[in-house]
Amino acid sequence: MPFVSVYITCKNVKEAKRLAEVLVKERLVACANIIPKMESLYRWKGKIQNESEAALIGKTISENAKKIIKRVKELHSYDTPCVVFWPIIDGNKDYLEWIRKETK
Repeated sequence: MPFVSVYITCKNVKEAKRLAEVLVKERLVACANIIPKMESLYRWKGKIQNESEAALIGKTISENAKKIIKRVKELHSYDTPCVVFWPIIDGNKDYLEWIRKETK
């Protein structure tokens, strides 16, 4: 059972907390960390944007990826939310076992 981190950008901390609470409550992620403020530069509809955002990083199992994407798209304020996954190559075995037990 491969473990992954999910990275989600949000318009602000309030949205990040709301998403984190849903994902943890529904056992889609074992844990979520919120980085409250970051600056994002990106191209959207032909124009360069510069916005303040918050980041959510969750720890989960790879088989939850599609469910997480679906749930975030249902709840997120963005038309095209960033929801990407990074593999967890190795780590504290006790922590990884905790992730497995806390997700479904």
